[in-house]
Amino acid sequence: MSEVALIEAVNMALMRAMQDDERVVVLGEDVGINGGVFRATVGLQARFGSERVLDAPLAETLIAGMSVGMAAEGLRPVFEIQFMGFIYSAVDQLISHAARLRNRTRGRLTCPLVLRAPYGGGIHAPEHHSESTEALFVHMPGLRVVVPSSPSRAYGLLLAAINDPDPVIFLEPKRIYRLLKQDVIDDGEALPLDVCFTLREGNDITLVTWGAMVYEVLQVADQLAKDGISAEVIDVATLKPLDMATILTSVEKTGRCVIIHEAARTCGVGAEIAAQLAEQGLMFLMAPVQRVTGYDTVMPLYRLEQEYMPSTARILAAVRQTLEFA
Repeated sequence: MSEVALIEAVNMALMRAMQDDERVVVLGEDVGINGGVFRATVGLQARFGSERVLDAPLAETLIAGMSVGMAAEGLRPVFEIQFMGFIYSAVDQLISHAARLRNRTRGRLTCPLVLRAPYGGGIHAPEHHSESTEALFVHMPGLRVVVPSSPSRAYGLLLAAINDPDPVIFLEPKRIYRLLKQDVIDDGEALPLDVCFTLREGNDITLVTWGAMVYEVLQVADQLAKDGISAEVIDVATLKPLDMATILTSVEKTGRCVIIHEAARTCGVGAEIAAQLAEQGLMFLMAPVQRVTGYDTVMPLYRLEQEYMPSTARILAAVRQTLEFA
Protein backbone atom coordinates (compact mmCIF):
# COMPACT_ATOMS: atom_id res chain seq x y z
CA MET A 1 0.00 0.00 0.00
CA SER A 2 1.27 3.46 -0.92
CA GLU A 3 0.03 6.94 -0.06
CA VAL A 4 -0.24 8.64 -3.44
CA ALA A 5 -1.81 11.64 -5.14
CA LEU A 6 -4.24 11.25 -8.05
CA ILE A 7 -1.55 11.79 -10.71
CA GLU A 8 0.64 9.18 -9.02
CA ALA A 9 -2.29 6.76 -8.93
CA VAL A 10 -2.66 7.20 -12.70
CA ASN A 11 1.01 6.37 -13.12
CA MET A 12 0.65 3.38 -10.83
CA ALA A 13 -2.31 2.04 -12.82
CA LEU A 14 -0.48 2.45 -16.13
CA MET A 15 2.57 0.68 -14.72
CA ARG A 16 0.42 -2.19 -13.43
CA ALA A 17 -1.55 -2.53 -16.68
CA MET A 18 1.62 -2.62 -18.78
CA GLN A 19 3.19 -5.14 -16.44
CA ASP A 20 0.16 -7.44 -16.52
CA ASP A 21 -0.69 -7.19 -20.23
CA GLU A 22 1.93 -6.81 -22.94
CA ARG A 23 -0.76 -5.57 -25.34
CA VAL A 24 -0.98 -2.29 -23.42
CA VAL A 25 0.99 0.51 -25.09
CA VAL A 26 1.23 4.18 -24.16
CA LEU A 27 1.66 7.01 -26.66
CA GLY A 28 1.37 10.75 -26.86
CA GLU A 29 3.32 13.98 -26.85
CA ASP A 30 6.25 13.93 -24.40
CA VAL A 31 4.97 10.81 -22.61
CA GLY A 32 8.23 8.89 -22.95
CA ILE A 33 11.50 10.67 -22.23
CA ASN A 34 9.88 13.54 -20.32
CA GLY A 35 7.22 11.46 -18.57
CA GLY A 36 4.31 13.67 -19.61
CA VAL A 37 3.51 17.31 -19.00
CA PHE A 38 2.07 16.46 -15.57
CA ARG A 39 4.43 13.47 -15.00
CA ALA A 40 1.67 10.87 -15.38
CA THR A 41 3.89 8.59 -17.47
CA VAL A 42 7.21 9.13 -15.72
CA GLY A 43 9.33 6.00 -15.59
CA LEU A 44 7.26 3.99 -18.06
CA GLN A 45 9.62 4.21 -21.02
CA ALA A 46 12.63 3.39 -18.86
CA ARG A 47 10.90 0.22 -17.69
CA PHE A 48 9.06 -0.96 -20.81
CA GLY A 49 11.08 0.55 -23.64
CA SER A 50 10.38 2.90 -26.51
CA GLU A 51 8.37 0.32 -28.48
CA ARG A 52 5.66 0.30 -25.80
CA VAL A 53 5.92 3.94 -24.67
CA LEU A 54 6.01 6.09 -27.80
CA ASP A 55 6.80 9.79 -28.02
CA ALA A 56 4.53 11.06 -30.79
CA PRO A 57 4.73 14.26 -32.90
CA LEU A 58 2.61 17.27 -32.00
CA ALA A 59 -0.29 15.90 -34.02
CA GLU A 60 -3.40 14.83 -32.12
CA THR A 61 -5.15 13.55 -35.25
CA LEU A 62 -2.20 11.26 -35.95
CA ILE A 63 -2.04 10.02 -32.35
CA ALA A 64 -5.75 9.19 -32.30
CA GLY A 65 -5.64 7.55 -35.74
CA MET A 66 -2.65 5.41 -34.80
CA SER A 67 -4.44 4.35 -31.62
CA VAL A 68 -7.56 3.28 -33.55
CA GLY A 69 -5.39 1.15 -35.84
CA MET A 70 -3.48 -0.36 -32.93
CA ALA A 71 -6.70 -1.21 -31.11
CA ALA A 72 -8.29 -2.77 -34.19
CA GLU A 73 -5.23 -5.01 -34.57
CA GLY A 74 -5.32 -6.33 -31.01
CA LEU A 75 -3.28 -3.88 -28.95
CA ARG A 76 -4.67 -1.81 -26.06
CA PRO A 77 -3.36 1.71 -26.63
CA VAL A 78 -3.61 4.36 -23.93
CA PHE A 79 -2.96 7.72 -25.55
CA GLU A 80 -2.59 11.06 -23.87
CA ILE A 81 -3.84 14.41 -25.13
CA GLN A 82 -1.86 16.97 -23.14
CA PHE A 83 -4.85 19.22 -22.37
CA MET A 84 -8.53 18.82 -23.17
CA GLY A 85 -8.38 22.02 -25.19
CA PHE A 86 -6.21 20.16 -27.71
CA ILE A 87 -8.60 17.22 -28.03
CA TYR A 88 -10.66 18.54 -30.93
CA SER A 89 -8.17 17.51 -33.60
CA ALA A 90 -8.73 13.93 -32.43
CA VAL A 91 -12.52 14.12 -32.47
CA ASP A 92 -12.94 12.92 -36.06
CA GLN A 93 -10.98 9.73 -35.35
CA LEU A 94 -12.86 9.15 -32.10
CA ILE A 95 -16.37 9.70 -33.42
CA SER A 96 -16.04 8.50 -37.01
CA HIS A 97 -13.91 5.43 -36.31
CA ALA A 98 -13.25 4.46 -32.68
CA ALA A 99 -16.88 4.82 -31.58
CA ARG A 100 -18.27 3.08 -34.68
CA LEU A 101 -15.86 0.22 -35.27
CA ARG A 102 -17.84 -2.43 -33.41
CA ASN A 103 -21.06 -1.47 -35.19
CA ARG A 104 -19.41 -0.98 -38.57
CA THR A 105 -17.89 -4.48 -38.54
CA ARG A 106 -20.90 -6.11 -36.84
CA GLY A 107 -18.71 -7.06 -33.89
CA ARG A 108 -15.82 -8.54 -35.87
CA LEU A 109 -13.55 -5.73 -34.67
CA THR A 110 -13.57 -3.73 -31.48
CA CYS A 111 -11.60 -0.66 -30.42
CA PRO A 112 -10.21 -1.10 -26.89
CA LEU A 113 -8.41 2.22 -26.60
CA VAL A 114 -8.27 4.75 -23.78
CA LEU A 115 -7.86 8.47 -24.32
CA ARG A 116 -6.42 10.17 -21.25
CA ALA A 117 -6.66 13.94 -20.96
CA PRO A 118 -6.17 16.42 -18.13
CA TYR A 119 -9.24 18.64 -18.05
CA GLY A 120 -10.89 21.49 -16.19
CA GLY A 121 -9.74 24.78 -14.74
CA GLY A 122 -8.25 25.89 -11.48
CA ILE A 123 -4.52 26.00 -12.27
CA HIS A 124 -4.40 29.50 -13.84
CA ALA A 125 -3.58 28.17 -17.28
CA PRO A 126 -4.45 29.77 -20.63
CA GLU A 127 -8.00 29.15 -21.86
CA HIS A 128 -7.09 26.28 -24.19
CA HIS A 129 -5.76 24.44 -21.14
CA SER A 130 -8.92 24.76 -19.01
CA GLU A 131 -11.68 23.06 -21.01
CA SER A 132 -14.55 21.05 -19.49
CA THR A 133 -16.34 19.75 -22.58
CA GLU A 134 -17.21 16.25 -21.36
CA ALA A 135 -20.80 16.60 -22.65
CA LEU A 136 -19.49 16.52 -26.24
CA PHE A 137 -18.28 12.95 -25.76
CA VAL A 138 -21.19 11.87 -23.59
CA HIS A 139 -23.47 12.70 -26.52
CA MET A 140 -21.60 10.39 -28.91
CA PRO A 141 -22.84 6.77 -29.16
CA GLY A 142 -20.09 4.20 -28.74
CA LEU A 143 -17.91 6.17 -26.33
CA ARG A 144 -17.67 5.59 -22.59
CA VAL A 145 -16.74 8.67 -20.51
CA VAL A 146 -15.10 8.30 -17.09
CA VAL A 147 -13.98 11.00 -14.63
CA PRO A 148 -12.07 9.99 -11.46
CA SER A 149 -12.23 12.19 -8.36
CA SER A 150 -9.71 10.61 -5.99
CA PRO A 151 -6.45 8.63 -6.12
CA SER A 152 -8.14 5.31 -5.34
CA ARG A 153 -10.84 5.83 -7.97
CA ALA A 154 -8.28 7.00 -10.52
CA TYR A 155 -6.33 3.77 -10.04
CA GLY A 156 -9.29 1.40 -10.15
CA LEU A 157 -11.24 3.16 -12.90
CA LEU A 158 -8.23 3.52 -15.20
CA LEU A 159 -7.52 -0.20 -14.91
CA ALA A 160 -11.16 -0.90 -15.75
CA ALA A 161 -10.99 1.49 -18.72
CA ILE A 162 -7.89 -0.25 -20.10
CA ASN A 163 -9.62 -3.62 -19.76
CA ASP A 164 -12.78 -2.42 -21.51
CA PRO A 165 -13.28 -3.79 -25.05
CA ASP A 166 -14.57 -0.46 -26.35
CA PRO A 167 -13.18 3.12 -26.42
CA VAL A 168 -13.06 5.05 -23.16
CA ILE A 169 -12.53 8.79 -22.69
CA PHE A 170 -10.75 9.10 -19.34
CA LEU A 171 -10.79 12.72 -18.15
CA GLU A 172 -8.49 13.60 -15.26
CA PRO A 173 -9.34 16.76 -13.24
CA LYS A 174 -5.94 18.40 -13.13
CA ARG A 175 -6.90 20.81 -10.33
CA ILE A 176 -6.87 17.86 -7.93
CA TYR A 177 -3.89 16.00 -9.40
CA ARG A 178 -1.91 16.74 -6.23
CA LEU A 179 -4.61 18.05 -3.90
CA LEU A 180 -4.46 15.17 -1.44
CA LYS A 181 -3.02 11.71 -0.99
CA GLN A 182 -4.72 8.41 -0.23
CA ASP A 183 -3.56 4.93 0.55
CA VAL A 184 -3.86 2.94 -2.68
CA ILE A 185 -3.12 -0.77 -2.88
CA ASP A 186 -1.33 -1.66 -6.11
CA ASP A 187 -3.11 -4.98 -6.48
CA GLY A 188 -4.36 -4.65 -10.05
CA GLU A 189 -7.99 -4.65 -8.91
CA ALA A 190 -10.28 -2.58 -11.12
CA LEU A 191 -13.29 -0.63 -9.88
CA PRO A 192 -16.64 -1.10 -11.61
CA LEU A 193 -17.48 1.19 -14.50
CA ASP A 194 -20.98 2.51 -15.19
CA VAL A 195 -21.91 3.01 -11.53
CA CYS A 196 -22.06 6.04 -9.28
CA PHE A 197 -20.22 6.12 -5.96
CA THR A 198 -22.21 7.28 -2.93
CA LEU A 199 -19.58 9.13 -0.92
CA ARG A 200 -21.86 10.16 1.93
CA GLU A 201 -25.26 8.94 3.04
CA GLY A 202 -27.96 11.50 3.77
CA ASN A 203 -31.72 12.01 4.10
CA ASP A 204 -32.48 15.68 3.38
CA ILE A 205 -30.99 16.45 -0.03
CA THR A 206 -29.02 14.73 -2.81
CA LEU A 207 -25.91 16.45 -4.17
CA VAL A 208 -24.78 15.02 -7.53
CA THR A 209 -21.35 15.86 -8.93
CA TRP A 210 -18.14 14.47 -10.44
CA GLY A 211 -14.46 15.26 -10.90
CA ALA A 212 -12.81 18.11 -9.02
CA MET A 213 -16.15 19.51 -7.82
CA VAL A 214 -16.48 16.54 -5.47
CA TYR A 215 -14.23 18.37 -3.02
CA GLU A 216 -16.33 21.55 -2.87
CA VAL A 217 -19.47 19.44 -2.53
CA LEU A 218 -18.03 17.46 0.39
CA GLN A 219 -17.12 20.74 2.07
CA VAL A 220 -20.71 21.91 1.61
CA ALA A 221 -22.00 18.65 3.09
CA ASP A 222 -19.79 19.24 6.13
CA GLN A 223 -21.18 22.76 6.58
CA LEU A 224 -24.75 21.54 6.20
CA ALA A 225 -24.17 18.84 8.80
CA LYS A 226 -23.29 21.52 11.34
CA ASP A 227 -26.80 22.91 10.79
CA GLY A 228 -28.40 19.50 11.18
CA ILE A 229 -28.94 19.00 7.43
CA SER A 230 -28.09 15.55 6.11
CA ALA A 231 -26.79 15.64 2.52
CA GLU A 232 -26.22 12.57 0.37
CA VAL A 233 -23.21 13.05 -1.93
CA ILE A 234 -23.03 11.10 -5.18
CA ASP A 235 -19.94 10.98 -7.40
CA VAL A 236 -21.24 10.06 -10.86
CA ALA A 237 -17.74 8.88 -12.00
CA THR A 238 -18.95 7.27 -15.26
CA LEU A 239 -20.80 9.96 -17.18
CA LYS A 240 -21.63 7.62 -20.06
CA PRO A 241 -23.38 5.26 -19.63
CA LEU A 242 -25.11 7.09 -16.80
CA ASP A 243 -26.15 5.22 -13.65
CA MET A 244 -29.51 6.90 -13.09
CA ALA A 245 -30.70 4.09 -10.83
CA THR A 246 -28.41 5.22 -8.00
CA ILE A 247 -29.39 8.86 -8.43
CA LEU A 248 -33.12 8.06 -8.57
CA THR A 249 -32.91 5.86 -5.48
CA SER A 250 -31.24 8.69 -3.59
CA VAL A 251 -33.74 11.33 -4.74
CA GLU A 252 -36.62 9.03 -3.83
CA LYS A 253 -35.23 9.09 -0.29
CA THR A 254 -34.37 12.80 -0.01
CA GLY A 255 -36.92 14.45 -2.32
CA ARG A 256 -34.49 17.18 -3.31
CA CYS A 257 -31.51 17.39 -5.68
CA VAL A 258 -28.77 19.85 -6.62
CA ILE A 259 -26.41 18.99 -9.49
CA ILE A 260 -22.97 20.58 -9.54
CA HIS A 261 -20.47 20.67 -12.39
CA GLU A 262 -17.69 22.93 -13.64
CA ALA A 263 -18.62 22.69 -17.33
CA ALA A 264 -20.76 25.29 -19.06
CA ARG A 265 -24.44 25.18 -18.15
CA THR A 266 -26.28 24.79 -21.48
CA CYS A 267 -26.61 21.16 -22.59
CA GLY A 268 -24.22 20.00 -19.87
CA VAL A 269 -24.39 16.54 -18.33
CA GLY A 270 -26.27 18.10 -15.42
CA ALA A 271 -29.09 19.01 -17.79
CA GLU A 272 -29.41 15.36 -18.84
CA ILE A 273 -29.54 14.21 -15.22
CA ALA A 274 -32.19 16.85 -14.46
CA ALA A 275 -34.21 15.77 -17.50
CA GLN A 276 -34.15 12.12 -16.47
CA LEU A 277 -35.16 13.06 -12.93
CA ALA A 278 -38.14 14.93 -14.40
CA GLU A 279 -39.06 11.95 -16.58
CA GLN A 280 -38.55 9.17 -14.04
CA GLY A 281 -38.56 10.78 -10.61
CA LEU A 282 -40.98 13.69 -10.75
CA MET A 283 -43.26 12.20 -8.12
CA PHE A 284 -40.34 11.92 -5.67
CA LEU A 285 -39.38 15.59 -5.89
CA MET A 286 -40.47 18.12 -3.27
CA ALA A 287 -38.60 20.99 -4.99
CA PRO A 288 -37.31 21.82 -8.47
CA VAL A 289 -33.93 20.35 -9.36
CA GLN A 290 -31.22 22.99 -9.19
CA ARG A 291 -27.98 23.19 -11.17
CA VAL A 292 -24.81 24.99 -10.06
CA THR A 293 -22.44 25.14 -13.02
CA GLY A 294 -19.87 27.06 -14.97
CA TYR A 295 -21.01 29.74 -17.39
CA ASP A 296 -21.68 29.68 -21.12
CA THR A 297 -18.39 31.31 -21.96
CA VAL A 298 -14.74 30.43 -22.37
CA MET A 299 -12.96 30.05 -19.04
CA PRO A 300 -11.77 33.60 -18.17
CA LEU A 301 -8.08 34.00 -17.50
CA TYR A 302 -6.48 34.16 -14.09
CA ARG A 303 -8.33 36.64 -11.88
CA LEU A 304 -11.85 35.57 -12.88
CA GLU A 305 -11.15 31.85 -13.05
CA GLN A 306 -12.40 31.22 -9.53
CA GLU A 307 -15.55 33.21 -10.26
CA TYR A 308 -16.31 30.90 -13.19
CA MET A 309 -16.12 27.67 -11.23
CA PRO A 310 -18.86 26.77 -8.73
CA SER A 311 -17.84 27.84 -5.23
CA THR A 312 -19.00 26.46 -1.91
CA ALA A 313 -20.97 29.71 -1.45
CA ARG A 314 -22.87 29.21 -4.73
CA ILE A 315 -23.55 25.56 -3.93
CA LEU A 316 -24.76 26.40 -0.42
CA ALA A 317 -27.08 29.09 -1.77
CA ALA A 318 -28.66 26.61 -4.20
CA VAL A 319 -29.03 23.99 -1.48
CA ARG A 320 -30.71 26.39 0.93
CA GLN A 321 -33.07 27.63 -1.77
CA THR A 322 -34.01 24.04 -2.55
CA LEU A 323 -34.56 23.22 1.12
CA GLU A 324 -36.78 26.29 1.59
CA PHE A 325 -39.12 25.26 -1.23
CA ALA A 326 -42.45 24.27 0.32
